[in-house]
Amino acid sequence: MPLAPRARLWPALGAVYRAQLSRARVARIPLLFVATFQSLGIMVLMRGVVDGGAEARAVVAGSSVLVVAFVALNLLAQYFGQLRAGGGLDHYATLPVPAASVVLGAAAAYASFTVPGVLVTAVTGSVLYQLPLGGLWVLAAVVPLAGAALAGLGAALGLLAPRPELATLGGQLGMSAALLLGVLPAGGLPPVVQWARDLLPSTYGVEAFARTFAPHPDWGHVGADLAVCAAVGVLSLAVATRAYRWAATR
Repeated sequence: MPLAPRARLWPALGAVYRAQLSRARVARIPLLFVATFQSLGIMVLMRGVVDGGAEARAVVAGSSVLVVAFVALNLLAQYFGQLRAGGGLDHYATLPVPAASVVLGAAAAYASFTVPGVLVTAVTGSVLYQLPLGGLWVLAAVVPLAGAALAGLGAALGLLAPRPELATLGGQLGMSAALLLGVLPAGGLPPVVQWARDLLPSTYGVEAFARTFAPHPDWGHVGADLAVCAAVGVLSLAVATRAYRWAATR
């Protein structure tokens, strides 16, 4: 008897997304609390050394995107590392669904948990540093685009790591890079560190959000930063999809 046709990408993605969302629902409150609490703590600590201006904008924008980095990069790397080590990839490999739907569905489910934390962090930071709230709508683009870029990177780290411990280490190092290079103002960093900051996918989401706090935002530069973030997101998710195919067939 002939096999049934493979599921199409978008219906399969929706099914994986709903399944991942329901499985992770139990851990939703701890995820939101930890991811948000660390960003709020960073902003409070930096308040003693940052008065305002470009530095304050960088701290608030970087702390907001850090919530996305914690979940989409760190936790997703751990998830795929454990999934590969425990044989969970064998289950997905037997399903008639495209590989991209598995990666995108899991990434979207994890990124969904970041939305409340990002909003709380952005609003609290804006009030704490006396920044305007009128540009918060840009987060509707920053969160999914930065989340896609970081989730693809996190998934690739988890799938390519030979052991789950290394996947956890890679995710934590990536989140540390997002913390140090995203929250600290770029103006005072050495040139080598600035180049490393330009290579970090979340940097462009941070820059796009930080520009909205200016008295007269340059929306052209905001759009350019978001476009770069989107391009990096497509590339990183494509790499994660290939990593999934490689890990599932070994």
